[in-house]
Amino acid sequence: MGRDLPPAPAPRPAERVRNVALVGHSGAGKTTLAEALLSATGAVPRAGRVEDGTTCLDSEEIEVRQQRSVSLGVATVEHAGHRITALDTPGSLDFVGELRAGLRAADSALFVVSAVNGMDAATQALWQECAAVGMPRAVVLTQIDRPRADVDEAVRLAQLMLGEGVYPMHLVDRGPDGAARGLISLLEPPGENGGAPDADRLRAELIEGIIGESEDETLMERYLAGDALAVPDLVADLETAVARGHFHPVLCVSALTGVGIPELLDLLVSAFPCPMEHGCPPVTRPDGSPAPSLSCDPDGPLVAEVVRTTTDPYVGRVSLVRVFSGTLRPDVAVHVSGHGLAERGHPDHDADERVGVLSAPLGSALRPVGHCPAGDICAVARLTTAETGDTLSEPGDPWLVPAWELPVPQLPVAVEAATHADEDRMATALSRLVAEDPTVRLERRPETGQLLLWCVGEGHAEVLLDRLRTRHGVGVTTVPVRVPLVETLCGPARVTGRHVKQSGGHGQYAVVVVEGEPGPPGSGVVFDQRIVGGTVPSQYHASVEKGLRAQAERGVHGDRAIVDVRVTLVDGKAHSVDSSDAAFQAAGALALRELVAAVGTRVLEPWCEVEVRVPAEYVGAVMGDLSSRRARVTGSEADPDRDRVTVRAEVPEVELLSYPGALRSVSHGTGGFDRRPLGYEPAPSTLAVPA
Repeated sequence: MGRDLPPAPAPRPAERVRNVALVGHSGAGKTTLAEALLSATGAVPRAGRVEDGTTCLDSEEIEVRQQRSVSLGVATVEHAGHRITALDTPGSLDFVGELRAGLRAADSALFVVSAVNGMDAATQALWQECAAVGMPRAVVLTQIDRPRADVDEAVRLAQLMLGEGVYPMHLVDRGPDGAARGLISLLEPPGENGGAPDADRLRAELIEGIIGESEDETLMERYLAGDALAVPDLVADLETAVARGHFHPVLCVSALTGVGIPELLDLLVSAFPCPMEHGCPPVTRPDGSPAPSLSCDPDGPLVAEVVRTTTDPYVGRVSLVRVFSGTLRPDVAVHVSGHGLAERGHPDHDADERVGVLSAPLGSALRPVGHCPAGDICAVARLTTAETGDTLSEPGDPWLVPAWELPVPQLPVAVEAATHADEDRMATALSRLVAEDPTVRLERRPETGQLLLWCVGEGHAEVLLDRLRTRHGVGVTTVPVRVPLVETLCGPARVTGRHVKQSGGHGQYAVVVVEGEPGPPGSGVVFDQRIVGGTVPSQYHASVEKGLRAQAERGVHGDRAIVDVRVTLVDGKAHSVDSSDAAFQAAGALALRELVAAVGTRVLEPWCEVEVRVPAEYVGAVMGDLSSRRARVTGSEADPDRDRVTVRAEVPEVELLSYPGALRSVSHGTGGFDRRPLGYEPAPSTLAVPA
């Protein structure tokens, strides 16, 4: 980064640790806010700028080029004797895996909202998701120094969209020119807030909200009696209120001028939950058997989780680890367990490894630390088998933290090596991408032979391809994804497959008579025989079937397999000398080609059953878009508690190739869907062209 960095903050007891995720939509100012926090705590000499590509947390080439975060940025700083780790998450839903990693490692979330642009529906959906798991949350209004900033309107929208418990903590003190020059605390007694309009009302609402979560039953009585409440007493109850996840303070900052940054840092250490208050995730043994519950105890059994994996060209694999219990130390053996993501190309694995150097991250810079106790976050070098989502524990007593809930990637991208030299390196590079990112799935599709990289969205795909080129030195090209079409017979027929050759010595002789007809959908290739009198000896029946099935798999027209047919061997001829297994295989294959020539084929395309989940207000738009994709809507189910609707439909697979982006557009980033294969149905004439 070209900066002189101070040493890493020393490890602290859990009560003096704060792990905070910055979340919000792209452009809200998360990275700029994080840079301001780094500068204010002395972690960097001056804050970098996204526009200049000089930020500490956006260090990838593509992040600098696109001026947005595409990966989780992590920085550990020190303030007022506390160790604060800020986890800067990407704003685009294409990088939901990085977002989930930040939330998994954090004990609270700062929802960063622009005072100029307000809040979007995707941020609202994420807020509700955090609420469902009890994640403590606060709102930070950024860009209050911009000309079109409207703090009052931003607060109103936050309260409207996020629900109960959202209370502003400050008023913005503006100079004669309208510029933000400081904040006025609403916790201070009346008269000390400058007599700003609405100050008394907002202060009363704030204090009543804090008291409502207080464990001190006398506090409300004192407040109603008109007693003056000391600010330290209110801050102590504020911490309780925030930790319970029902009270959400709203803070204001101008990251570029520094207004509000000291207040935010002070509130983080005085009123935000520590790891002991947030608690630990449930654990099991690797075989699924129950394990004792965890506590955030540095002397307890070691249980830590790999929340992110990257590959550094100089250091090798670097694992970002959140320690939930025990203490992680360098040069000690740990057990690495990875379970629960096998269906996404991350097979279960268990191995013992030795921990390398421990570091406190500051963007891409790693500063050594001596140990990492429960509640803290560190980077671990050279864990060769560890993947994102894996659990680290004692070798003699392995434990397992359950896998995260992640969306299944639904956008396939067909990739090919650019050159023969790239082909040798591509497999290793792709396996590293899969190990780093649990939202990536790799599939070699047998029907088409294409190698598919399944991604969350187009932006995700762009970043993965860029990393192959810049990080792993592999050139790849993308080609159109081919949906595997198949064929079936148009009707019944009786044909003869005759394979007779004589070229001196033993010849080849096999004649088979078969009856063929279309079969039920999903039946595949069904073979039967009704031979009378041994015209085809029984030892060759399997040979006929083998040849027929091989031809069906290869197809007759290009690479379209023949499916859903029933073929019965009814007659034939054999020769005592020239008949053989190979000859009857050839005759069986020829018989299928004759059936196709006699009655013709229908081209079938694959269909999928999908479940689309969106807020109720977007159901109409989703239904309309599905109809344009030849879909059959089969039902819907409302979830009134979350104001979401699940729409079930049957859709041709080819229409799903572009669906992830379309769904994001019509649902304003709030929708998601899953699919499962349904079978094959007749394809329209536009698809049923000669292969």
